[in-house]
Amino acid sequence: MENGILDNLQRPLRDLRLSVTDRCNFRCRYCMPEEIFGPDYPFLSSDKILSFDEMERLTRIFASLGVKKIRITGGEPLLRKDLPEFIYRLKLISELEDISITTNGSLLKKFATKLFDAGLRRVTVSLDSLDDQRFNQLNGNRSKVSRVLEGIQAASNAGLKVKVNMVVQKGKNDQDIIPMAKYFKENKHTLRFIEYMDVGNSNGWRMAEVMTKKEILNKIGKIMPLEQIEPNYVGEVATRYRYIGSDQEIGIISSVTDSFCSTCSRARVSAEGKLYTCLFASKGYDLRQLLRSGESDDVITNKITDIWNHRSDRYSDERAKGNHLINRSKVEMSHIGG
Repeated sequence: MENGILDNLQRPLRDLRLSVTDRCNFRCRYCMPEEIFGPDYPFLSSDKILSFDEMERLTRIFASLGVKKIRITGGEPLLRKDLPEFIYRLKLISELEDISITTNGSLLKKFATKLFDAGLRRVTVSLDSLDDQRFNQLNGNRSKVSRVLEGIQAASNAGLKVKVNMVVQKGKNDQDIIPMAKYFKENKHTLRFIEYMDVGNSNGWRMAEVMTKKEILNKIGKIMPLEQIEPNYVGEVATRYRYIGSDQEIGIISSVTDSFCSTCSRARVSAEGKLYTCLFASKGYDLRQLLRSGESDDVITNKITDIWNHRSDRYSDERAKGNHLINRSKVEMSHIGG
């Protein structure tokens, strides 16, 4: 199906975000707060999580429907045993043009070379502060900054292109915007600032804690002037800016103050095989049951096509109109990897 499929708003299916585990070794406040995801939290048992065979089969089906890019997520994907071998298998799917992973970086030093050797070329590392005390407050006291920076360096040394994501919360880590910008400009890694989003129901999101794109740009621009540059492709989630007089850039992902629903081409599959058509979705569609009931690829392909054809999600557009005040249930970010 060369041209792929379109949803109800004429948006194509081009990107797949595939969660390989619901577990994480961090307890970041905006994603998996410790008081909810504690020692007794019922994470998925191994029989409930898709096997790599099942994930590969699903990916091939999505690729046949037009998916060109896949991002491996979690939880923390590097906790999933034998992940480099799975990356290698995905590299053999000819329709895929880009494979990447998002990680908290704590295990990256250990796996960077294996991931590169498996065929991975891009990695996104989440890092919200260079200050150890604040970083510990944000991640549930689970890691020092140095461990993540060593992972980033190891990835770069191995040949991986590294981007760094920083979720900015007003009053929590907004004082780290400039130190982060300076550090990653000097170290020549693209830094992307993310507006704090109301993903899931457990992070206690408040609009008052959102550091907006405009505020971030003003803060950086006073010290290091910026100019906007063209997106790399249609539907890119980050607005790109370059430091004037430099080839080094930053990005800002502003789904709270700038909706990009109109160009969203992303589907998400959770570790237990549920298909979500929006980051803020209330429900998922069970693909695991189809995979394990002996159905053919054609049946599963038709099911995914039907779901996508009927997709009309535009949550950020609705939130911009004030409809986010409706207290609706949403899937947790830790479950579908952002």
